[in-house]
Amino acid sequence: MSFSTLILVGVVALLGPLLALPTRWRIPVVIGELVGGIAIGASGFGLVNASDQTFTFLADLGFGLTMFVAGSHVPLRDARLRPLLLVGLVRALGVGVAAALLGVLLATVFHNGHAAIYAVLMASSSAALILPAVDQVGLGGPKVFATLAQVAIADTACIIALPLVIDPANAPAAAIGAAIIAVAALVFYFVLRWLKNHKLLRRFHRFSERRQFALELRISLIVLFSLAAIAVATHVSIMLAGFACGLAVSAVDEPRRLAKQLFAINDGFLGPLFFVWLGASLSLRALFAHPQLVLLGVALGVGAILAHGIMRLFRQPLPLGVMASAQLGVPVAAATIGQKLHVLSSGEPAALILGALITIAGLALGSQLAGRSPLLAAAPAPAPPATGPTGPTIPSGPTPTGGRTVP
Repeated sequence: MSFSTLILVGVVALLGPLLALPTRWRIPVVIGELVGGIAIGASGFGLVNASDQTFTFLADLGFGLTMFVAGSHVPLRDARLRPLLLVGLVRALGVGVAAALLGVLLATVFHNGHAAIYAVLMASSSAALILPAVDQVGLGGPKVFATLAQVAIADTACIIALPLVIDPANAPAAAIGAAIIAVAALVFYFVLRWLKNHKLLRRFHRFSERRQFALELRISLIVLFSLAAIAVATHVSIMLAGFACGLAVSAVDEPRRLAKQLFAINDGFLGPLFFVWLGASLSLRALFAHPQLVLLGVALGVGAILAHGIMRLFRQPLPLGVMASAQLGVPVAAATIGQKLHVLSSGEPAALILGALITIAGLALGSQLAGRSPLLAAAPAPAPPATGPTGPTIPSGPTPTGGRTVP
């Protein structure tokens, strides 16, 4: 790993924003970064070595930080979600059952023992992809919030389940590691909440901002690295460490300043580096050399959309079900962990990413259809009352002058 390699990674990572420029396509930035990595990696011109230790370590750091940001985007404090958590839980369980049946079917058809892995993949959702799409299209209302609750539950459950199913031999140790990380994140949350309740957190933020110390970012990274160290020591994915840390911050209400700092370091450097590294490590030659792996990727993508779309039986609008099938973090984690543990066959990690890309295409289509439905549109924000010399001016209501209000 050298500065010239970093220059190359930075340049090809710009393909992400370039492909995302046309807003009507709704292409996530990470797609271009993956394509750039494929072009310079093992499947392309071979300009970078994805097995380089420094490159791999920086990619792991980017992966953990990406999942931290994803966890911080889960709207745990949104009061509109709480009454709909039961609906979201029922739908997430329904998707899980459908995904489990499809996982067994795919493992049987493709003659491997990865039914549990495929089930977790198809049951997963990506809050980091779906939340921005909902905001961009302007969706709202109870049906949308119920879907967001479902996505948050599925995202969390699948991130916890993946390390357990991808390496069953070490599942007990992974479960202990996951429990330790969960307890540590919970302690972090309670510390933050105590500081907030005693108004110390706000004073701390103001002091850090006034002195420009970036203490919030420093402490958040220290906690993230601590959880990542626990994850590595207990053979749990760094993904879980990052996501748990992000959830703790989200539950207390992430400060805007910290969100901007995380955005800068993640979206500006470490996140793109991770996705370029992932693309560089994928073996597309092995994928296309075995047509059954291409079929596996297509089947995983279509299966995920089908498993989520079947929630139409639970009165979920079909476009929202298709949107809820969008996934990226869990398939990326499965591909990353599977390669490191040699659990997946050559070309299978690329098949998992192919399936994820199909669900992202479904997200684009579903958001377009949902945006056309007036029943799923967000309620317009109420206009602020006009103010007069003595306070708000209250309209006098309908009058005999054609229903207009008298000023």
